Amino acid sequence: MTMTSQKAPLVVKDLTVAYQKKPVLRSVHIEVPEGKLIGIIGPNGAGKSTFIKAVQGLIPIASGETEIYGKPYKQQRKLVGYVPQRESVDWDFPTDALDVVLMGRYGRLGWFRRPGKADRDFALECLSKVGMADYANRQISQLSGGQQQRVFLARALAQEAQLYFMDEPFAGVDAATERAIIQLLNELKQQKKTVLVVHHDLQTVEEYFDWTILLNRRVIAAGPTHEAFTPENLQKTYGGRLHVLGNQVLLTGSAATEEASAQ
Repeated sequence: MTMTSQKAPLVVKDLTVAYQKKPVLRSVHIEVPEGKLIGIIGPNGAGKSTFIKAVQGLIPIASGETEIYGKPYKQQRKLVGYVPQRESVDWDFPTDALDVVLMGRYGRLGWFRRPGKADRDFALECLSKVGMADYANRQISQLSGGQQQRVFLARALAQEAQLYFMDEPFAGVDAATERAIIQLLNELKQQKKTVLVVHHDLQTVEEYFDWTILLNRRVIAAGPTHEAFTPENLQKTYGGRLHVLGNQVLLTGSAATEEASAQ
């Protein structure tokens, strides 16, 4: 299924989120284009994960609204796929990789219909796309971190969404998994899907993303990567914790330690 609507995949208006009355996001306004890989960039504590959870209604908001293809999120859930941070998942839950991927079908089936053979075949196809078909019956607790991440990407594919949110999909994975993920993201883009990715590695932003949101509690800059991902905007986003030497972007002090630990 391909959306032909001219409405933007995601429009966020005046989004404010506060924890214990302390603002985490302030008056975020953003409209993203269709068919782009979009990196969400910013220091730890900038509100990146909060942003993608808030627009999906996963956490309370203080103000603002979200539109998915011109309608409220609640009316468009079937169009949205989500890959959470791996650390937020209970990997000891007794289930295998295929069942995890089949969970991605429930949005289309409804919770009271059981997946049929066609759904299982499609789930296996999704596992195959991420190189995990041979692990379909493996308990998720027995998988490596990179393999677990691939399974969750397969679950997102099984949702057949148009708009994807991915929270640090490259964190803690090996080089082969990172290459597999970026190949998959580019395939989604070729299908005119829109993918927003919380990302930490500043060195790969220009290579991976054609659109970038620089976020630090508010939107510092947003647009095509060659326009938004500039030394000036990076300094505004990271402050004195960032230095640019030639083509190298360097984090210093505690910021470097925090970002390294997120990889």
